[in-house]
Amino acid sequence: MTSEGCRPRKRRRSMSSRGQVQQGAGASPDYGEAARWFRKAADQGNAAAQAMLGAMYFSGQGVPQDNTEAVKWLRKAADQGNVNAQAMLGGAYADGRGVQRDYAEAMKWFRKAADQGNANVQYLLGHMLFSRGVPQDYTEAAKWFRKAADQGNADAQYGLGLLYFKGLGVPQNYAIAHMWLNLGAAGGNEEAANYRDALTAKMAPTQIAEAQKLAREWKPAQK
Repeated sequence: MTSEGCRPRKRRRSMSSRGQVQQGAGASPDYGEAARWFRKAADQGNAAAQAMLGAMYFSGQGVPQDNTEAVKWLRKAADQGNVNAQAMLGGAYADGRGVQRDYAEAMKWFRKAADQGNANVQYLLGHMLFSRGVPQDYTEAAKWFRKAADQGNADAQYGLGLLYFKGLGVPQNYAIAHMWLNLGAAGGNEEAANYRDALTAKMAPTQIAEAQKLAREWKPAQK
């Protein structure tokens, strides 16, 4: 065998990865070129490319802004189980973007994404069950807030802390409420900090010490 034959062959990049390269290459990404490669891959059924193309139609980067076209591609990807597409499609139904607003349909797609472990969507699902568009179910809201909070989502930590503060869907427990609100505040949620401070005024020193100990010992769940 010649030395030429011994050389490792260059791996051909997939069309989807070429689109990602065009998006991230250099100081000025060529979104039009990225969209062209994503479309080629999307037309061949690549779910990740379909999701990216849908997101680009939503934002108008590299393609004319078109919510209906965005939803078309997101649905193709979501039907294949792409978690990002499921999350975006749920958001489209919740906001009435490219489709008629339909909270039940939004919940369906959010639940599919949440079942795959997406913390942001788990929070959104909890938020909808807590206060938006569908019959309130504080117990179910607490379940989804907890899944997201356990992964370190500050908004979910705030939501879960609020439920423990008010005793909605979970037994009222000031120490646990303070712990979650404290963690949410540390993660940047300002409302969590406000409620934590209000709750602190209602607590005995021993309760505060217990809550602070719980917060110190908390660790995010392993995926």
